[in-house]
Amino acid sequence: MSVIVVGLEQKHAPLELLDRVSVTEADTAKALGRLRDQPNLSEAVLVSTCLRTEVYAVVERFHDGVAEIQEFLADRSGSSVDALGEYCTIRFDDDVIEHLFAVASGLESAVLGESEVLGQVRRAWERAQGEHASGPVLGTLFRHAVETGKRVRSETAIARGITSLSHGAVALAADRRPGGLAGARVLVVGAGEMGEGVTQALAGRGVDHVVVANRTVERAEAVVAALPPGVADSVVSADLGGLDVLLMSSDVVLTTVGTSHPVVDRAMLEAAVAPRGDRGDLVVVDLGVPRNVQPDASTLAGLVLLDMEDLRAAVAEAIGGRQDEVAAASGIVTDEVERYRAASRARDAAPIVSALRMRVEDARVAELERLRSKRSDLDEAQWEQVDAVTRSLVAKLLHQPTVTLKEAAGTPRGERLVEALRALFDI
Repeated sequence: MSVIVVGLEQKHAPLELLDRVSVTEADTAKALGRLRDQPNLSEAVLVSTCLRTEVYAVVERFHDGVAEIQEFLADRSGSSVDALGEYCTIRFDDDVIEHLFAVASGLESAVLGESEVLGQVRRAWERAQGEHASGPVLGTLFRHAVETGKRVRSETAIARGITSLSHGAVALAADRRPGGLAGARVLVVGAGEMGEGVTQALAGRGVDHVVVANRTVERAEAVVAALPPGVADSVVSADLGGLDVLLMSSDVVLTTVGTSHPVVDRAMLEAAVAPRGDRGDLVVVDLGVPRNVQPDASTLAGLVLLDMEDLRAAVAEAIGGRQDEVAAASGIVTDEVERYRAASRARDAAPIVSALRMRVEDARVAELERLRSKRSDLDEAQWEQVDAVTRSLVAKLLHQPTVTLKEAAGTPRGERLVEALRALFDI
């Protein structure tokens, strides 16, 4: 049995490919069902965020398990396994632990230390549990990863400053608009977690007016209602039915919809920029993966279209001075990885240790019962003393073998020791 992760991430794969392979919230149950049904995947968790789609799995046969996940990703991307080859990353066993803990800690994010990814990791695990795809192995791993992410954020300043994609996107929009966001009319398309984060990040930016538009206006209303009273006064909700009109009256647009197809096409934006006159360029930040805005709209005069690649580059420049915090966070990850490994070794050794103790205890009890019939001269108090002495002797004799087994568990030496104990004690 091996634990593996196979997937595509922002450091190695182009945004266009991440667009195609990403799994929206609506598709998650179906995707987990397919992974759950694969013959070589006994457990699976699917992590699909803005800039990564990864499958964590417990596999019975390593190469067959990897192949099944690669086929799953290839099908989602509409390409072949071979075409994904140079972009697809494969990790196994200890590398999986280190990678997941780093992801949960924000060390692998486009926005270093971002707060959103920890929640995404936790929800991915919870969703896999709900779909009966995750089991005890990945459950223990993901639980520890979430604990590690929390510890990194509480003990370091890695999350200082720009701490989320939402804040980074608002900062990017402000940077690309002369005069920043002061007096701007802003449209937020989508009222999910990212849309809510963007709306909150707009507070204090001096915007004139904010519209939160969503498929279900009730969700948009909930986002507005959650804002502080002074902020909520300049924010209204709307549905997407009037998106064309909303685009025309906006100066800045941030799209955050989880969808497989663009919700804003070139024609809509062409109509929106035509009557702007001296209002300056329309700034659109597309935070969707897959993209919410048709990429070919970028050639329109009067439009500044930015996407996740632009955001990643801008944030990398903004947080370049956090290397000391990266070192501190990496140290915590290293500590937690070792703690997880130690706990795993103890769990791996537990069955053989239990079997050994049971075998010796059975022999001790049997021998005492045999002697009882021959030593009628001993009363109950004396037999209790004999019982206590033999228990203590057994505990002392088994202490060192137990410690050695736990320390060596999960290593070739540990496997040799286990086989030796099975042969010597017939367990």
